[in-house]
Amino acid sequence: MSSLSKDLDKLTYEEIEEAFKTYNDDKEQIEVIKKAYEFALEKHMGQYRKSGEAYIYHPMNVALILTSIYADYETISAGFLHDVLEDCDCTAEEMEAEFGSTITKLVQGVTKLSKIHFSTENEYLIEYYKKIIVGMSEDVRVIIIKLADRLHNMRTLWAIPEEKQKEKSHEALEILAPIADHLGIHKIKSELEDLSLRYLKPDVFYDIAEKLNKTKIERDKTVYDMQQEVSDLLNDYHIPHEIKGRAKSIYSIYNKLDKGKKFSDIYDLSALRIIVDTEQECYLALGIIHSKFRPLPRRFKDYIAMPKPNMYQSLHTTVFGIDGYFFEIQIRTHEMDEIAENGIASHWSYKENGGSDKAANLTNTTEQKLQFFKSIIDLSRDKMSSEDFVNSVKDEVLNNNIYCFTPKGDVIELPKGATPLDFAYKIHSKVGETTVGVIVNNSIVPLDYELQNNDIVKINTNKNSTPSKEWLNIVKTTQARNKIKNFFTKNEREVYIERGKYSLEKELRKRKLVFSEFFSDENIKKICEAINCENLEEIYLTVGNGKTTPNGVINVIEKKDEAVVPKSIKTIPKNIDADIIVSGIDKVKVNLANCCNPVFGDEIIGYITKGNGISVHRMNCHNLENMDDRTIDVTWNNNNNKRYLTVLMIYTKTSDNHMVDLIQSISMININIEGVKTISRDNITYELSCYVTGIEQLDKLILAIKKNSFVEKVERAFR
Repeated sequence: MSSLSKDLDKLTYEEIEEAFKTYNDDKEQIEVIKKAYEFALEKHMGQYRKSGEAYIYHPMNVALILTSIYADYETISAGFLHDVLEDCDCTAEEMEAEFGSTITKLVQGVTKLSKIHFSTENEYLIEYYKKIIVGMSEDVRVIIIKLADRLHNMRTLWAIPEEKQKEKSHEALEILAPIADHLGIHKIKSELEDLSLRYLKPDVFYDIAEKLNKTKIERDKTVYDMQQEVSDLLNDYHIPHEIKGRAKSIYSIYNKLDKGKKFSDIYDLSALRIIVDTEQECYLALGIIHSKFRPLPRRFKDYIAMPKPNMYQSLHTTVFGIDGYFFEIQIRTHEMDEIAENGIASHWSYKENGGSDKAANLTNTTEQKLQFFKSIIDLSRDKMSSEDFVNSVKDEVLNNNIYCFTPKGDVIELPKGATPLDFAYKIHSKVGETTVGVIVNNSIVPLDYELQNNDIVKINTNKNSTPSKEWLNIVKTTQARNKIKNFFTKNEREVYIERGKYSLEKELRKRKLVFSEFFSDENIKKICEAINCENLEEIYLTVGNGKTTPNGVINVIEKKDEAVVPKSIKTIPKNIDADIIVSGIDKVKVNLANCCNPVFGDEIIGYITKGNGISVHRMNCHNLENMDDRTIDVTWNNNNNKRYLTVLMIYTKTSDNHMVDLIQSISMININIEGVKTISRDNITYELSCYVTGIEQLDKLILAIKKNSFVEKVERAFR
């Protein structure tokens, strides 16, 4: 059987070498390729594939596929050798001695990927994606070889059981074809998709193929006639060109049919590709064609002025052609056509050979525009669970993306469904954090607007503005979400530390204790041991977030016999309904002071009034300065679900009335407004009275108000 398959397979090394020579005739590089072939031939001697042919024909076919996308000599050499380390008696040291470190590392990368159990099940996806990302970030050529390897395996998929055929087809369609698409390797992407459909849905595949065959003669004649007319037209204007018909892949037709289109309604079954010498001639050819064939509205795309991030460039238009057929026409230069067909793999050959200025520019563009890989590397740096990482790579990197522009024309790549906040954070964390408004295509849009392909996005910022926690429900990208979370983690810690420091120092002043003496190294050590902290900053944090009271900290030093009872575990009698719990007293009249309007979560203290029970104040209330002798410890009842009145002073930078804008930003947070008054009319100041559930909602409200560009500062009012 093996001898028969050898006779059937006519592929020879000479064919592969000739294919390489069509774009690179460097003799030294050809010698390396030949040496790699001979080395692989020797190592695979006596091995056969499940399809029956000698094993060497697999790496030979992989190498041939790589020449079709103009891969460099190192990639083709590694293509010959890609299974040697895994399947043969050969060590990495032996290979490196023969071929050097670069080729060996490429083979090791492919070997690493080959050991992964590919699957579309989520538990296996996790390991698969993580390892494939490592491979890509080290050298993208590892993935290019893997794609060629899988393509040849798909061509011989008939040799394995049906269940395995479907499994491999799922992997190719859901994992590898999207990667080929992002690399711009159209040839491999299209064939992987068609072969996958053939095994996953054979009835659909052959039905489409039959329909194409039935209309083939008529379509071929129409395409030929249209080709002649367009060619004559361009010749009349002395534009040198090549023109050819372009077949639409079966899978792309299936995709359109699956979305509800009729076979007869697919515009680009009939298609032409026009290749000219210069970029200027692309636009001239477009104008000439439109002068004779009416273009279909909204079907024109200019990927020359605005290339895709994988560097694809072309003009696309659909016109009413001869015999009533729609024709999609693509117009591009020779260099653009090579990139469109072969993707970034071809650019190593440019780099190797020196090439023209255009080639050098293409290489630079390659290095600048690979946002695909930058996106993956950015994601891998963010701390997230394995499943989040996989989902974010699948959703944000491998799925269909949109491409938006800054006002200066820089391209920003985002997943579908992304918002202006995702766009802002993609530019820079600081831009995202200080976003106050967005203009898309010269129109103001809300922050939760869903960006569309080719949108021009201008982000308005205010250096005093900060993010809102509501943004976590708006952003689409994991990167933006993590940056918002990190901001609040850091920001809330700083707020709590400052709040704790203020409260503790306030209590020390009340007790007439000297700061420097109280915060001696010995005392700090004792306090840290008592309340399980590491340093003074953490002591402030524990007081600021309410886990320990200022009195509790001071009593560690001043009253060593008293236990420190964190608020979070203080015992609350079950029958207490009051907002405030007064230490040692079951029933007493308690009022929240109108001078400072404390809300749930504030640091508070009670004041024993004459005949009116206990008045509860915020710790920093100025009215407490003369009340030291009649204060009493009070705490919030964590079981209450009430709302509390608070008053804010909102200072603006303008004399314009922004009352409507102010109320709109407040209403987004579900706040009950009691009233808004205008206090000053030069630079307008507003007094806002409203009800909040506690300090957390109040902080959110203040942040929302500060996001307005006209707001200078916001303060809680004291009377």
